[in-house]
Amino acid sequence: MKGARHLVDILRSKQYNDKSLGQHFLINDQLIADSVSYGEVDADDHVLEIGPGPGVLTEALLAKGCRVTAIEIDAGAVKHLQNQFSTEINQGSLVVQTGDALTVAWPDNVTKVIANIPYQISSPLVDLLTRYLRNQWLDSLVKVVLLVQEEFAERLVMEYDSDVGSLGMTALLDWRSEILAKVAPHNFSPNPKVNSCFIEMIPSHEKFNIDKRLVKQIIHQAFNQRRKKLRTTLKATPKRLNRLPNWYAERWRRAYQSLMDDERMDLRPEDLDFDDWVKLAQDVAQIGPS
Repeated sequence: MKGARHLVDILRSKQYNDKSLGQHFLINDQLIADSVSYGEVDADDHVLEIGPGPGVLTEALLAKGCRVTAIEIDAGAVKHLQNQFSTEINQGSLVVQTGDALTVAWPDNVTKVIANIPYQISSPLVDLLTRYLRNQWLDSLVKVVLLVQEEFAERLVMEYDSDVGSLGMTALLDWRSEILAKVAPHNFSPNPKVNSCFIEMIPSHEKFNIDKRLVKQIIHQAFNQRRKKLRTTLKATPKRLNRLPNWYAERWRRAYQSLMDDERMDLRPEDLDFDDWVKLAQDVAQIGPS
C-alpha cells in the first residue's frame, strides 16, 4: 500500500488545497484502518465513499476486497484517483464518479457508506442518507461510518442536554447513532481548527403509525424557536407542509386549534423526548383532511 502521506503528497504536488471544498485529508494510517474496521468491511460489501480526495480511505477499503463507488467533486482529485487506482478501476472493483454527492445518483445496492466527509455537508448528507434508506428496494444499507466535526457528532447523538435539538431528534426516526472515537486536528493535512469524531449510524427500520415526514416537520418547526412554547411555534404552518400528501394550511390550522387546551402546548421543545414528538404528530394527524 502507498499509505496516506504518500497519496496526499502526490495530490498536493499537482494542485493546491481547495479550502472551499473543506479539504482536510486524514494522514494517520492507523485511524484510516480504524474507520474500515468500524465499518466491518468485507469482500461482499459495496461501499460508497464520499469525497475520497487523495484516496487514502479508498486504498484501505480496496485492500478488503470490496467494491467501492467513490464520488468526488474536485476534478483534479478525480484525475489523481484515476491515475493511482487505474488497475482497480479496470478490474471493476472501483468506480470513480465525478460530481456532487448531494446531487448525483447513488448506486441502488450500497451496503455501507464509509467516508471522511467535508464538514459543511454533514447535515444535508444525513438528510440524503435518510432518503436513500427509506427509498431502498432491497434494504441493502446496513451501516454508515463518517468522520465529522465533533460538535456535529455531539448534536447528532445528543451527547449532552445542551445538544438536544432537531438534528438528533429527527435522526432517531431512522437511525441509532453513536460516537466511536475522537480525532485530534494534528491527524489531518491541513489541520482543521476543531476536533473530529468517528460516528456510526445503524438503520433502525423502526415503524411508526404516522408519516415520519410530518414528525420531522413538527420537530423542525418547534426547534426553530427553541426558547418559545409550542403554543407559539406551532401556530404558523410549516413551510414545506404541502409536500406531504393531504396536508395544507387549513388542515394544519384545524389541527392546531384542536390542541389549544393540551398541556403540551405550554412546553418548550427541550421538554419533550422522542416518544413525545411521535405522539404529538399522531395527535395532530387525527384531524383529517376536509
